[in-house]
Amino acid sequence: MKFIDTHCHLTDKKFSAEVAEIFERAKNAGVEKIINFGSTLQDSAEVVNFVEKFSGMFAGVGVHPEEVQDFADENFAVEKIFELAQKNKVVAIGEIGLDYHWEKSAEGKKIQQKIFIQQLEIARQLNLPVCVHERDAHGDALKILQTEGKNLRGVLHCFSGSLEMAREVWKLGWLIGIDGPLTFKNSAKLPEIVQVAPREMLLIETDAPYLAPVPHRGKRNEPAFVVEIAKKIAEIRGENLETVAEYTTKNAAFLYSRLAD
Repeated sequence: MKFIDTHCHLTDKKFSAEVAEIFERAKNAGVEKIINFGSTLQDSAEVVNFVEKFSGMFAGVGVHPEEVQDFADENFAVEKIFELAQKNKVVAIGEIGLDYHWEKSAEGKKIQQKIFIQQLEIARQLNLPVCVHERDAHGDALKILQTEGKNLRGVLHCFSGSLEMAREVWKLGWLIGIDGPLTFKNSAKLPEIVQVAPREMLLIETDAPYLAPVPHRGKRNEPAFVVEIAKKIAEIRGENLETVAEYTTKNAAFLYSRLAD
C-alpha cells in the first residue's frame, strides 16, 4: 500500500534536526510522497529549498490568512510568490484562504479576502492547484471559491464545514482534506461527511506537527500518522484500507499533477 501525506509543515521548529528520521518512518509506513506547505513568504522560500533535499518531498507556496503583514508591499509579495511557485518541486499555491477565528473586524476580514483572491489569481495564471485554509469563515470562503475560484482546482484543507458546504465544494470540483480530527471522539459532523463523500473528492493529510490522530493525539504529529486517518476513513465507509490508500493516492496525483515530475 502507498499513501501520500498531502499537507504538512516539516520546516516547523518542532521537528528540528529530526526530519531525516521522520521521513524514514513515513516511508516505512508506506507514505511515498509528502507535500510541505509554506505559510509566509520566508517560510515558503524555506520550504522550496527544504524539499530539494528529499526524494518524494514536494512544496506548496503562499501566505496564510493569519500572516497578512506579508502583503504590506503587495507588488513584492505577488512577485515573490510567482517566483517561488515556478521553482522545482512546487506543486501548488497554498496554504492560503480565510481565518476569522481571531480576526473579528470587518476591515481585517476584507484584507484577508483581498489577499486570498490575489493568490487565487496567481494560481490561475500559473495553472496550479490551490490548497485553502478556512476556519470560521465558511460563507465568505465558499462565495469566493464560487466566484473568484472558477476554473481553478483545489482542496479545502482540514475541512471543518458542514455537509451542505461540502456538497457545494464538490459541485465546484474541489476536494476536501481529511485530517486527525476525524479520529477524535468529538469529531461531530465530519464522519457523516466522510461517509457520503464521493471517493474522488477525498484527500488524506496530517497537517503535521499539528492535529495528531488517535492513538497519537496530544503528541507531535508526523507524516507516518496519515495511515491512521486512512484507517478511520476505511472504518467509517466500510472499505478496506487498501482501497482507501488506492483512491486517495490517485486523487492526490490527479490534483497535484506535478507530483509525477
